[in-house]
Amino acid sequence: MKFSANLGFLWADRPLPDAIRAAHAAGFDAVECHWPYAEPAAQVGAALGETGLPMLGLNTRRGTPDAGDNGMAAIPGRESEARDAIDEALEYARATGTGAVHVMAGFSGGPRARSAFCANLAYACDAAAADGITILIEPLNHYDAPGYFLSTSAQAAGIIHELGMPNLKLMFDCYHVQIMEGDLCRRLRSLLPLVGHIQVAAVPDRGAPDHGELDYRHVFAEIERLGWRQPVGAEYKPGGDTDSSLGWLEAIRRR
Repeated sequence: MKFSANLGFLWADRPLPDAIRAAHAAGFDAVECHWPYAEPAAQVGAALGETGLPMLGLNTRRGTPDAGDNGMAAIPGRESEARDAIDEALEYARATGTGAVHVMAGFSGGPRARSAFCANLAYACDAAAADGITILIEPLNHYDAPGYFLSTSAQAAGIIHELGMPNLKLMFDCYHVQIMEGDLCRRLRSLLPLVGHIQVAAVPDRGAPDHGELDYRHVFAEIERLGWRQPVGAEYKPGGDTDSSLGWLEAIRRR
C-alpha cells in the first residue's frame, strides 16, 4: 500500500517545506495538508520537487476560526466569501501541482444551506475542471464538529449524485465514518465509485492507526482487495513527536 502524510497533523511543528522533507525521509509516498496559505507556494512547490512527493490535497480556508467558522460553502449569504476561498485554494493547488481541493461546508443546516453548498460546489467543479483538479467533500462527525453541515456519507453521496459533476468526489475519512455510521468496510465497498481520497486514524482518539476499535489490519487488507492504488492519507494526531508514532507504517513496510 501507499500512504500520504497529512501535514496538518504530522510534523505540524515545522514549516510546511520542512514537513514535506520529513515525510519523504520517513518513507511516505505523498503528502497532503490542511491550510497551507501562510507558506509561499513557490517554497512548497520547491520542496515537493526536491523530494518527488506529490501533494494530494488541501482545504479551502475555514473563514474566521476565532468567530467559530469551519468553512463557508454551505452558509447562505456568504457565497462571495466561499467563492473567494475556492479561488484561493485552486490558485494554490495549481501553483503546487496539488490534485484535489476539499471545499469545507461550515456550520449550518436546512434546505437553504444545502442549496448554497450545491451552488458553491458547482462553481468549484467548473473552475477546477480545466486543470484536472478534483473537488472533495468530507462528512465530519458530530462530536468533533457539532453542527457541521455535512455529517454522513449518505448525505454526501446524495449531493454528488445530484450535481453529477465528474470531478466532485467523496473524502472517505475512516475515522469520521466509523464514529457516525460504522460498518466501515461494507460502506467503503458500496461508495468506492464516488471516493476521491481515503484517510485513516484510530477511533476514538484519532491517534495512529494501530490501536482502538478499528482493526486497521483488516481495513487495509480490504482497501487493497478493492483495488485502491492511490496513497491512503494518514490524518492522525501523533500525540507527541511524529517520528515516534510511525511504528504502524514501519510494520506495514516490513510485510
